[in-house]
Amino acid sequence: MKKITITSKSFTFSLCLLAFFTFCKSPQKQEKMVEQTANTYYSMEDFSSIKKFDTHFHLRSQFDTLFINQAAKDNFGLLTVSVYTSPNRTPEDQENFSLKMVRDFPDIVSYATTFSLDGFNEEDWVSKTLAYLEKSIAHGAIAVKVWKNVGMELKNDKGELVTINDKKFEPILKLLTEKNITLLGHLGEPKNTWLPLEEMTVQGDKDYFSENPKYHMYNFPDFPSYDDQIEARDRMLADNPDLRFVGAHLGSLEYDVKELAKRLDRYPNMAVDMAERISHLQYQAITNWQEVHDFFIKYQDRLIYGTDLRTSASDIQAKGLTQTDEIASHAHEVWLRHWQFFTGDDEMNVPKVDGSFKGLKLPKSVVDKIYRYNAEKWYPGLLE
Repeated sequence: MKKITITSKSFTFSLCLLAFFTFCKSPQKQEKMVEQTANTYYSMEDFSSIKKFDTHFHLRSQFDTLFINQAAKDNFGLLTVSVYTSPNRTPEDQENFSLKMVRDFPDIVSYATTFSLDGFNEEDWVSKTLAYLEKSIAHGAIAVKVWKNVGMELKNDKGELVTINDKKFEPILKLLTEKNITLLGHLGEPKNTWLPLEEMTVQGDKDYFSENPKYHMYNFPDFPSYDDQIEARDRMLADNPDLRFVGAHLGSLEYDVKELAKRLDRYPNMAVDMAERISHLQYQAITNWQEVHDFFIKYQDRLIYGTDLRTSASDIQAKGLTQTDEIASHAHEVWLRHWQFFTGDDEMNVPKVDGSFKGLKLPKSVVDKIYRYNAEKWYPGLLE
């Protein structure tokens, strides 16, 4: 008979195996593991019970109250954002409607104002703009939006395109710093804008720039480049280190979380919202899931949830949605799909991305920050 020798190492290993299998068979231990998971992560069932903010929204007419009603059901507060796009939709008109929404829905709506670019080359433009912003802030605006027409359309008296680091904006940036008001900046565009439509990485960009060819920079090689736009914004941040800044749409650095991380490291006064750019994160997660996940963990204090939802959005138009219940259902689906991406780890397919990817399954503490606490931090006065 072969003699079996039991060494101290093999005995210890056997004990470990026994303990492991005993643990696995123990109902009490298994229940504890399930309980710990429940305490660490949210599920789809938690969606409507958790207070959340969508910090990049556009309420423009009484019809848009359909979004407010859906937000109440889904436990969202909304930051409605005014945008100066043309003289036809004045900042005053937008502000008056936003104030009505704030009065009618004080537990759901806050607003960000903007300012007109009319008369930019006139001597009194700065003084008029400062007076208007003082009034808006006194009325309750908690942020000021500047749009991509700064850098892509606005020209000085020499016919040159004006970027956000132009000296004429300095008094405005100083006022916002002194008043402790956040600047929300949609400066530049997705890097896809400088590509042909067929080479763009996500369907949302293909839809938007096919509908808005004047912003499809691939067709305008004489205009400032993507890098020119980003560098102008970065110089503004470097020159105004005390200005609280939220870069709309992932700061127009949506294509690479590594590039966005560089700016967040360089500019501690900068956070970003994710409005209409979550599909770019999902696109990156197809091949670099761990990188996207780790980015959220590392920069969890600098990322703010937003969607850019509005009745005129490209996906709503593409679907041909016109009825209140259809549009409200679409908003709910978008919000729910994003929640699934952030909280779950299932394989997902979404309309704007070709290919499947896994949800990020972020801890509750991170999800709470991106949906609520970062919004309250970077937008003081939200729903006060």
